[in-house]
Amino acid sequence: MTVVVTAVFQPREGQRDALIAALVPAMNAVHAENGCLLYAIHAATDGTVVMIEKWADAAALAAHAQGSAVAALQEAVTPLVTGPATVVTMTPVPAGTESQGAL
Repeated sequence: MTVVVTAVFQPREGQRDALIAALVPAMNAVHAENGCLLYAIHAATDGTVVMIEKWADAAALAAHAQGSAVAALQEAVTPLVTGPATVVTMTPVPAGTESQGAL
């Protein structure tokens, strides 16, 4: 079963653009990881930065969490955020149409 993750980053004052710039280099490495179906940066209207992820299964997510791309990402963003990202891990509850009812 697929796994969807949101990671919400709270940038330090004036650091939102720098935070986004720090996240971008990890994209290609993560996109190449086994089981990565979606890994996308979104800038929220409240000033936070949200990573939306979709993984083929929990094993792929676990491998990602232990990978070098995540370690490099954490090192790059730590000075730019107020604390650790708020991470929510979810499994889809499909409803409605197949293409619109689940990520």
